[in-house]
Amino acid sequence: MKDWNPELYLQFEAERTRPARELLSRIVHQQANYISDLGCGPGNSTELLHNAYPEARVTGVDSSQAMLEQAKQRLPACQFQQADIGHWRPENPQDIIYANASLQWVPNHNQLMLHLLRQLVPGGVLAFQVPDNLDQPSHALMRKVASEGTWSAKYSQQRYHDKVLLTTEGYYDLLAEAGCQVDIWRTTFYHVMPSVAAIVEWVKSTGLRPFLAPLDETEQQAFLQHYLAELEKVYLPRSDGQVLLAFPRLFVVATKP
Repeated sequence: MKDWNPELYLQFEAERTRPARELLSRIVHQQANYISDLGCGPGNSTELLHNAYPEARVTGVDSSQAMLEQAKQRLPACQFQQADIGHWRPENPQDIIYANASLQWVPNHNQLMLHLLRQLVPGGVLAFQVPDNLDQPSHALMRKVASEGTWSAKYSQQRYHDKVLLTTEGYYDLLAEAGCQVDIWRTTFYHVMPSVAAIVEWVKSTGLRPFLAPLDETEQQAFLQHYLAELEKVYLPRSDGQVLLAFPRLFVVATKP
């Protein structure tokens, strides 16, 4: 799969940063020395952490070199590291581990949560939010188009049923059994989009990537046209001509004992 596209991702920077702000607002930690932003992308969430904890050593972690280059230009005062979140181990135990819309790309959350807790100091905070939108039309229709097109043989059956996330209760039980104090909530954001085509642009930089990766350029264009046509049946213009994109997200803030 090609590297992530920072420019495409940042087309909707304000919308993508909004849940990052909500997550940060619920972290209670008076003095943090070491903070890691897992899946930092182009640095929009890392910037929030740096501003909230200016005395801390804030490190952005991402697997994408393109994203890290953008983040380094944006935040020369912060540290950045290229690493796979699932196998990441910081040099120093962390006071805050923060992950804004990144852990959904990492498998085996039962093991991942415990791995991340082990990287925290006692009293440290694990804070993350993940899109909880696989059942929304924006994502259900990706699977529909993938299964119906001439390209269907290029996808494994697992692609149609991928679900990395645990249930809300599953996260709570796992973290509570580890002794954490757990704050957990779900918010549905309604993003006002100028058109249905804008929804396609939004997901091209995230959820559509695994569906487009196996296809050649001609197939990608055909896939996107088919996908847009399906979306237009569901996302109807509102009274002002704009379109509402419902985007549920699950938030978790767990304080280690």
